[in-house]
Amino acid sequence: MAIAPSTRGFGYAVLEGHKELVDWGVKSVTGDKNAGSMEKVEEMIAHYDPQVMVLEDALAKGSRRSARIQALTKRLIALAESRAVKVALFSQKQVRRVFFADGCGTKHALAEIIAKRFPEELGFRLPPRRRPWMSEDYRIAIFDATALAFAYLYRGPEAVEARQNDRHRIAESVKKSRRNAGERGRSL
Repeated sequence: MAIAPSTRGFGYAVLEGHKELVDWGVKSVTGDKNAGSMEKVEEMIAHYDPQVMVLEDALAKGSRRSARIQALTKRLIALAESRAVKVALFSQKQVRRVFFADGCGTKHALAEIIAKRFPEELGFRLPPRRRPWMSEDYRIAIFDATALAFAYLYRGPEAVEARQNDRHRIAESVKKSRRNAGERGRSL
């Protein structure tokens, strides 16, 4: 199961092996987006019982993800680990290397590749090419999640082991955030 947080909520893709896209879509959340996203992801974990949750490494060097997305990523990692689901983290750069030999390519080019791989499931969901004055189409989150899943499938377990130190770094950051939040709560 791959989760790609976005401004609306998150995109997701559930794959079984290399060939079968079991479920995909965008879960929109209103109000507290992180709390709502956590609830929906928790339901998905209960429903699909995934072996691995694949996420973008929002804390990777060069990542431009917002503080909200970084906090959500930390919470998703903690949730997955509490449910005994392995976590795999990939930077955008690592994902693009799976699809483009030189590691360079646009989100739309990546979405086109994925739409060709799953034409019946995702072909009609491919958003139009984004123009400079346009906001990113919410459907791109589906393709972001699917790309993350393929990054795991093609770079797999060795990438997870290589990222073990990063997971520990994020886990320590989560613990530190919780301690700081507890200290603030006691001081009020």
